[in-house]
Amino acid sequence: MSIHSHRTQTAGFTLVELMITVVIASVLLAIAIPSYRSSVLKSRRTDARNAVLDLAAREQRYYSLQNTFTNLPLNLGYSTDPRATFPMNVGSNYYSVDITTTASTFNVTATAINSQTADSQCQKFTVTDTGSRTALDSGGADDTSTCWP
Repeated sequence: MSIHSHRTQTAGFTLVELMITVVIASVLLAIAIPSYRSSVLKSRRTDARNAVLDLAAREQRYYSLQNTFTNLPLNLGYSTDPRATFPMNVGSNYYSVDITTTASTFNVTATAINSQTADSQCQKFTVTDTGSRTALDSGGADDTSTCWP
């Protein structure tokens, strides 16, 4: 008769393996979450740029018909409410757009609001009647080359 040793095998992870997995996951999350947030903020800049360019084009169209600029959203086709005024929120409420006009000039500006204020690089986008595009960071410094690619 032979004596067989009976060895039992356990299934699962050791505590050390589990802790290593937790550490690796934590490091990946620490890198991924800020990167994701930064990407989201940058993607919302497109909403602001599109809004100011669209309003500038509408102002130019209005000027070609009326020989003056306007600051009324109704005249630009932005609202059906005759009482509506600028500033108006655009881009899912991440930017507030305002227009200042004279008879022969305009400035359209989109300013970051709500959670978009975390985007310190591109706080304001502006387009003028001459087509000039500028952008300011949270400190008011010119950051046009970064914000208008």
